Amino acid sequence: MLNGGSQLTDEQNFEKDRTVIVHLFEWTWVDIADECERFLGPYGYAGVQVSPPNEHKYIDTETFDGPWWQRYQPMGYRLNSRSGTAEEFRDMVERCNAVGVRIYVDAVINHMAKHTEDDRYNFPNVPFSTDDFNVPLGRCPVDHGWVSDYYNADNVRNCDLEGLNDLYFGPDNDYHTRDVIVEYLNVMLEMGVAGFRIDAAKHMWPSDLADIVNRLRRTIWNTKPYIYQEVIDRTSHEAVKATEYYDIGSVTEFKYADEVFGIGAASKAAVWFSGFGEEWGLMPRDKALVFIDNHDNQRNHGGGGNVLTYKMPYEYKKAIAFMLAWDYGVTRVMSSYDFIDTDQGPPADLYGNTRGPRINSDTTCSGGWICEHRWRQIRNMACFRNAAKGHPVQNWWDNGHNQIAFSRGGKAFFVLNNEPHELSRTLFTGLPPGIYCDVISGDPTASGCTGSVVAVDGAGMANFDIYAGEDPMLAIHVGAKAGSGGGKCNA
Repeated sequence: MLNGGSQLTDEQNFEKDRTVIVHLFEWTWVDIADECERFLGPYGYAGVQVSPPNEHKYIDTETFDGPWWQRYQPMGYRLNSRSGTAEEFRDMVERCNAVGVRIYVDAVINHMAKHTEDDRYNFPNVPFSTDDFNVPLGRCPVDHGWVSDYYNADNVRNCDLEGLNDLYFGPDNDYHTRDVIVEYLNVMLEMGVAGFRIDAAKHMWPSDLADIVNRLRRTIWNTKPYIYQEVIDRTSHEAVKATEYYDIGSVTEFKYADEVFGIGAASKAAVWFSGFGEEWGLMPRDKALVFIDNHDNQRNHGGGGNVLTYKMPYEYKKAIAFMLAWDYGVTRVMSSYDFIDTDQGPPADLYGNTRGPRINSDTTCSGGWICEHRWRQIRNMACFRNAAKGHPVQNWWDNGHNQIAFSRGGKAFFVLNNEPHELSRTLFTGLPPGIYCDVISGDPTASGCTGSVVAVDGAGMANFDIYAGEDPMLAIHVGAKAGSGGGKCNA
């Protein structure tokens, strides 16, 4: 077990100089542990968001057995799920921590699974009964018991979301529900997890959630667990606001992806992004967890909006690269499996056991898995963000339209050409003189670069020629000079 806090520099509990979380959606604990050791650690990723680890309902649909959303239907809080056992979970956490990669658990604590009417509120593995649910206690303001009115906070927080049994957190049940949730989360903190994504936090009263979080034990590094809460807040008209959750922890900023869609799709002038952040109506950057897509909205679930996914790789890579270059929020990248039907579960064998990814010689993966986090343009931009950590956006340049460039202090420089013709410019980078590898097109090697090379002179100037081709962008940073290494993250 690890201890001490000398290498932790952030409220996220990241190891020093790491910055990016990857969501390994529906991966098994065994496969995540292997991925931490062989790839995520060496390539500088900060953490993994894992799928809900608690016991869950097993569901057969007309089209697929074991849809992904069965993981969001808890039957209890023992660590036994499609991803593996409690022993495998602990081993994953310890192995990932050992290589500097933290584990963040997707915590489903707002509700329990759908049941038939005969045993709707019976969860003997907890145990929960009728006294632990809002609808049978008459706390939901509508007779049908479902969330149906987002202009009414009581409806949003006391009714069943999509028919999932909404938990009541006291006091009339002697806070039994809170005690159960706190114990569940504390067990994982004792194992070494670094924090939690709170699923459906919007549907929980902030006072209930705050009490749960305040009762959590400290991490194995003697720090507070990092909390980021799923609160979809896109309009000014709904009753529930993201601001209500700021005192508890970070909040998912769904409007961020809506806006950066404009960079990926070239549907919004890139010049406008020079002041991108709070002045666009986004939440304070120190409260924001940002992303381009997540497991919900890439399937047209969970709030809608403009969404880019792996199915549009040209636009998607631009959006992800901009997100990782720009100085705003804590960033999370998605790692998906391929799907046709939006209910489809992860790749599996004939017995329903999740089949892990096959790793290809070019470091990508196959076997039904997409592994966006392994795409060169994304994993190298994670390293770019590490190198830029703590340094503001400076030296902005644009052509008045869709060609932009900026530095992150004197550590990194990013250029994007969102126009159909060539960008050919000499720009001030702010970087020390040297020969740099473009990490979009390749990697640094012991003898040079596998991709494009950029020479920065003694005045910090460099020539850039970017065509509107496969990857119309370029990124350099101080950890990726020509001859600086064997292709891994040196930030």
